[in-house]
Amino acid sequence: MRLERVARAKVNLYLHVGPPGEDGYHPIASLMMFADIGDRVRLVEGEGLDLSVSGPFADSLGDDADNLVLKARERLLAGRPVSWAPFHLTLDKQLPIASGLGGGSADAAAALVLLRDGLALDVGDEALHDLAARLGSDVPACLASCSVIATGRGDRLAPAPPLPALDAVLVNPRRPSPTGPVYKAYDRDVDPRGAAPPDWPTGFDGPEEVAAFVARCRNDLQAPALALQPAIADVLAVFAEGPESLFARMSGSGATCFALCRTPADAASLTARLTAAHPDWWVKACRLGT
Repeated sequence: MRLERVARAKVNLYLHVGPPGEDGYHPIASLMMFADIGDRVRLVEGEGLDLSVSGPFADSLGDDADNLVLKARERLLAGRPVSWAPFHLTLDKQLPIASGLGGGSADAAAALVLLRDGLALDVGDEALHDLAARLGSDVPACLASCSVIATGRGDRLAPAPPLPALDAVLVNPRRPSPTGPVYKAYDRDVDPRGAAPPDWPTGFDGPEEVAAFVARCRNDLQAPALALQPAIADVLAVFAEGPESLFARMSGSGATCFALCRTPADAASLTARLTAAHPDWWVKACRLGT
């Protein structure tokens, strides 16, 4: 047995955030699209039920107790009879840690699907979604791994209206931007417009129209993240200077930023120039919504 799933990077084209409720969670409204790049999670035969981690960002992962892949495995298999062949999971960590790309959530979602399918577990899609929601706010969207409008805590999903596939460039300055401190900073100056979603256009003829729509929306976590991690401003400033960039914004709670481009050639050109000028940054061209 050897099954593999790409844990695709999540990009928040907009992210409207309301004040925390009594439970401490923030309501959101966000358009999430998924890139054609990400980590890779594999389920293979083997003893130990362990997790092996490789890849350029393997050393950045914290203690095993905090790994969402292991939490996904433990919660999915809890109380189930052992009626399968021994297995273990491998994680090829290609996405930066604490980067606003939902890497840990996508890894957990991929593990849930691989375990459910590979071990032939009697777990329906709704039950898998409920388990994903208990693992983290972004995990249900990563489980869907397609363009969605997320509301509530991020666990209420609706299909996004028709969107063209978008060429984009992702840049992370290799500086972490942990979600918790960013939300705490946001709570000191909550946007009064809160988690209200934007009015949706009747349609989009191409990436220029998408960029214009997204520019009218917000990422409410961008300002507090910038205050905590100034390197994000450096990335946005470089994007603003690039003629290939239609629009740029931070994704999630940072520190990764994205630039929307007209064509794959524009994305490739911007990627090459940024890679040469900033070799210490993580720079990737990708396609959103494929």
